[in-house]
Amino acid sequence: MKIILPTLGILTTLFSSTLSATAESDRTQWFREARFGMFIHWGIYAVPAGEWEGETIKGIGEWIMRFKKIPVAKYQSYAPEFTAAKYDPEAWADLAKKAGMKYVVITSKHHDGFALFDSAVSDWDVMASGAKRDLLDPLAKAVRARDMKFGLYYSQSQDWTHPGGATSGDIGKVWDPAQKGDYDQYLKTIALPQAREIIDRYNPAILWWDTPQKMTPARVAPFAELMAKHPHIINNNRLGEGFQGDTKTPEQHIPPRGFPGQMFEVCMTMNDTWGYKKNDQNWKSSQRLIQMLSDIASKGGNLLLNIGPRADGSIPQETIDRLEAIARWMDVNSQAIHATDASPFPRRLPWGRVTQKAGKNGGTTLFLHVWDWPADGKILLPTLKEVPTTGGMLKGGAAITAERTPDGIILQLPGKATDPDVSVARLEFPGALTITQEACNTPSPDGTLTLPALDADPHGAVGGNIRVEGSGADAYLTDWKRNEYRVEYHMKTGKAGKWSVQAEVAAPNAAKLTVTVNKSSHTVEIPATGTARTWKPIPMGIIELPAEETILELKPAADAWSPIELRKLTLTPVP
Repeated sequence: MKIILPTLGILTTLFSSTLSATAESDRTQWFREARFGMFIHWGIYAVPAGEWEGETIKGIGEWIMRFKKIPVAKYQSYAPEFTAAKYDPEAWADLAKKAGMKYVVITSKHHDGFALFDSAVSDWDVMASGAKRDLLDPLAKAVRARDMKFGLYYSQSQDWTHPGGATSGDIGKVWDPAQKGDYDQYLKTIALPQAREIIDRYNPAILWWDTPQKMTPARVAPFAELMAKHPHIINNNRLGEGFQGDTKTPEQHIPPRGFPGQMFEVCMTMNDTWGYKKNDQNWKSSQRLIQMLSDIASKGGNLLLNIGPRADGSIPQETIDRLEAIARWMDVNSQAIHATDASPFPRRLPWGRVTQKAGKNGGTTLFLHVWDWPADGKILLPTLKEVPTTGGMLKGGAAITAERTPDGIILQLPGKATDPDVSVARLEFPGALTITQEACNTPSPDGTLTLPALDADPHGAVGGNIRVEGSGADAYLTDWKRNEYRVEYHMKTGKAGKWSVQAEVAAPNAAKLTVTVNKSSHTVEIPATGTARTWKPIPMGIIELPAEETILELKPAADAWSPIELRKLTLTPVP
């Protein structure tokens, strides 16, 4: 029986998360509800803007001093050109607020050692630059005036200017004699006092530490003692050994299953760099950024999206365009992001993502983020037992039809997508949900086990990750650029046995993959299949699976890797 759900109408404004007294007093509550923040990398590196001696550097812009081993005096000569002449903290805060961001984190000092504030313990700060004024205080005031939280990044270990600071290598390994010094003395006289300065002056809601090289428990201890005096501050997990902090910080990649039960924050660039790099035009589309926000929220995490202003304080138009596109989407759909919890479905859904909220009187609200609009308008909520009582599209308010089937609830959406980036539907249920979906792939009735791209768990690194392109059965894994990236598939067969594995692959050049199950590995040669998207079946050998949930891992052979694209794996029982 099909049920036409009453449209939401004014109900969209009436439901919110029900918070216990314990949660209300929880110092991390605001962070867990925020889901979206702005990262700002701004410093002297914006002057060379990714160019050194007429050459565009490889890699991220804020690391130019380290990549090109620029002497300290030469790097400091850029300071007069860091003018902040067009710096408008009110406009920066407006961009964040309109985009639906709930907090802003800016680099108070990055690895080049330059501070955006007037430090009492160093002359290598904003007063030595063309700006000659505190750049943090006006932003903190503008952010707080818009009811957002203000946070600070601080590089406690790496410092390429102050003597003794770590230089992205062994402690004491320098490229300029001016950098020589004692690491512990640097921590005592520069890093720890500056950490006190930024806390005392700006009272940040977040301290975002970074690259904890050689930060042993003994070296961490005085910083941890400082933080214990300011328990309201949320810390990330990058201070040093033994200090877990409050949040995990995956960088430039989204963890495939999030971190259930733990706070995490994905930091992500809009192009390939954090600090301004004028020749980096590899911009992510606004749709991709919106889908990243949708994906991360569906896993219970936050997105900290970066901007890199120029040395004069102006923001690249490409950045503004993307933030304004996100703002247009969030203006309608923010309720599907803010104060939501992770999806109740244990597996990714082929059409998009889901977030949820606990409604009043024990009810449940589901937000369906439809990335790929089905041609027939139908989407399945697999194994869900309950039928929603009300529902509709957030944009336009169109009604939705719900039908209970043996496979779950099938929803009939409007005739076409309501948003060009991600369309969102809202469903209301009177109580808790019953979902019995398996958390991993299981065999079909004929015994075959199909592992599509949408069920892959890609594990990347700081430099990025494998991503999914396309939709449904045509989805495939791409951007497998580095041999440290790997893919996992979680599956459960129900009985032990041997299985023949076949992969559907597109490989412009020959490559090698290592297949691992339960510590048993073998390497497979992937022949060139032709141009991109030329799919061919490639035998991947025989594996043995236990009668329980297990993981199959694909990892490039380090000495013979060329990027491939992968559409699916098919496992067939061996008699």
